Amino acid sequence: MITIGFLELNSIAKGIEAADAMLKTAQVRLVTAKPSCPGKYHILISGEVAAVQSSLDAGETIGQANVVDKLIIPRVHPQVIEAINMTTLPQQVNAVGVLEFFSVTASIQGADAAVKAADVTLLEVRLGTGIGGKSYVIMTGEVAAVQASVDAGAKQGEENGMLVSKVVIPSPHMEIFQTLY
Repeated sequence: MITIGFLELNSIAKGIEAADAMLKTAQVRLVTAKPSCPGKYHILISGEVAAVQSSLDAGETIGQANVVDKLIIPRVHPQVIEAINMTTLPQQVNAVGVLEFFSVTASIQGADAAVKAADVTLLEVRLGTGIGGKSYVIMTGEVAAVQASVDAGAKQGEENGMLVSKVVIPSPHMEIFQTLY
């Protein structure tokens, strides 16, 4: 398991500058760095705990007042990074769970909690691009596993008031399932 660090800024220019500083500070891997709605900039890095912490500190120093949120998850489940990069394709139609959040950070935390709670496959973690700054997590698996995972992920968002909605669809129509990947 690896560690991820996430930094969200409300300035695209400061976000690019922070990402550069983060990569120059310690040996980390850039998972993604890009603008999102509404005019924010997200940086996701991975690596060893100390390196991720140093890099995140450097990004926060550069971003200062433009930092909206930050997050470190040691031992993040590998599916979280795969789902952010949309590299997982489902093998078959199973139940589908969706978690929707007001915050990108809450989505990453919810996805990690969900995939650690039960045997599910994360299909996507959408980080606020094109959806007004909201974020969501989509997963699939057996109905009971999806329900347990949705409950675990939702708990993360409920604790900080960031959960918008959660659903479990036991037997999605094939056309709906195909729109998810």
